Amino acid sequence: MTGGEAYKAKLLTDDALDAAITAYLADPSKPVALEIAGKSLDVAAAVLANTYSTEVLAREDGTPGQRRQAVKTAILLAPV
Repeated sequence: MTGGEAYKAKLLTDDALDAAITAYLADPSKPVALEIAGKSLDVAAAVLANTYSTEVLAREDGTPGQRRQAVKTAILLAPV
């Protein structure tokens, strides 16, 4: 199951997803984990595993919206 599949199945809520994105962007060096169906998703690992997300977050001119979407994409595509 991926984060996106968990989201569609309502195992991952909008609030939990938003909180994880906000926490990660506030300080990527701090651990952020999402609990989904009894499993834990490491947000930093999800971002690092996603080429698109790492490229967007490395850009100096990336907008806050682009950065949020990059982290969200990584979470939704990550295996849980």
